[in-house]
Amino acid sequence: MIVCICHRVSDRDIAHAVRQGCSSFEELQFELGVATACGSCQDCARETFTQHAGACLAGGGGACATVHAPRRGPAHAAA
Repeated sequence: MIVCICHRVSDRDIAHAVRQGCSSFEELQFELGVATACGSCQDCARETFTQHAGACLAGGGGACATVHAPRRGPAHAAA
């Protein structure tokens, strides 16, 4: 499902970011740009992030890498 229309961010994108080590909503905003334009997706984006972050922690963190792969941040979204 698309969470952020402005930056074309889906729930899968958020789940992937969490699995790659994104540990806060603010970091998610920097990495994906979610909830940084019009803001109408903020509640859904936070809820989706919290869901996936909780699942990552509950799973023991095995699939949740602490090494960050390069992701698109707001500066790269226009490119």
